[in-house]
Amino acid sequence: MTKHISIHMKAQGPCTPTDIGAALEKAESVALAKGQKLTRIRRKVLTLLLQSTEPAKAYDLLQDLDGEGAAKPPTIYRALDFLQENGLAHKIESLNAYVACGHTGHAHSAFFLICDNCGSAEELHAVSSFEAIQNDAADAQFTLRHATLEAYGTCRACQV
Repeated sequence: MTKHISIHMKAQGPCTPTDIGAALEKAESVALAKGQKLTRIRRKVLTLLLQSTEPAKAYDLLQDLDGEGAAKPPTIYRALDFLQENGLAHKIESLNAYVACGHTGHAHSAFFLICDNCGSAEELHAVSSFEAIQNDAADAQFTLRHATLEAYGTCRACQV
């Protein structure tokens, strides 16, 4: 089965920064504010995520690093971990794939609408949904640290 690559929507939908240069500058400032560096590899991985038309798998990113150092699987996973920890990327667990975050620099939970047809994934704010989940978790005496919601269906472009 061949996977159709979406060309009608960025991986994160309308939340995705359209200016990659500005997004990288923001990522640099987020890292510096936390006393960290956006290394060449981290920057390249983030750039690849920002350019991607669908959620990207780690091994695909590894192939696209274009000789950036001696990149091996641990290198890519360390870069992805850094991006996630700093609010610059999300992992879509059910796809085992990654997307750049459209709301960089602050910790938040993610809600993705994933298209069964084209593979696109749109990140939503869904503030009220997460507030409801936090309230339900609190009622169950559970302290919610992080949540990623994934919903599958058909995106607006595929419905036409």
